[in-house]
Amino acid sequence: MGLINVVNMCSHLQNASRARLGLTSVPHTKYNLALALALHRSGFISFVTRGGPYPPDPATISTFEPEPLTTANVAKQRLWLGLKYNPANGGEPVLKSITPITKPKRPITAKLNILERLARGFDAHPHRGLNIGESMMVGTDLGTLEIREAIERKVGGILLCRVSP
Repeated sequence: MGLINVVNMCSHLQNASRARLGLTSVPHTKYNLALALALHRSGFISFVTRGGPYPPDPATISTFEPEPLTTANVAKQRLWLGLKYNPANGGEPVLKSITPITKPKRPITAKLNILERLARGFDAHPHRGLNIGESMMVGTDLGTLEIREAIERKVGGILLCRVSP
């Protein structure tokens, strides 16, 4: 399993957010891509694009066409993520804290009833409930979903990370 990729991505995104970087990259893996797209759907990052070892031009990011994947360049591919900042709040990062829940040697799973308790703010041992504005990413059979999406679709899964604004 690629849970080590998710743990590394969480620490990398938190460090990049604290350093106030506008653009950062992570290795292109299916787990990183799934988590990045879930963060994008939840509004924590502004864009996700695939690229090479050098960043795409931010001015033309909406029309950026990545080079096609081949066996020769697949190891060099990166996911480029745009981080968001709140200008009304003095430039504070939207993604203030992202902490992994599941560790590579200890995957933490939760059934639907546990997810419902966590989403409503109640503690479900050993995890505390979500506060206002927080999200939790869940790896399910349907892909990586935010906890509220997983409850709507009535699926449980692996608790990947907790994201706080």
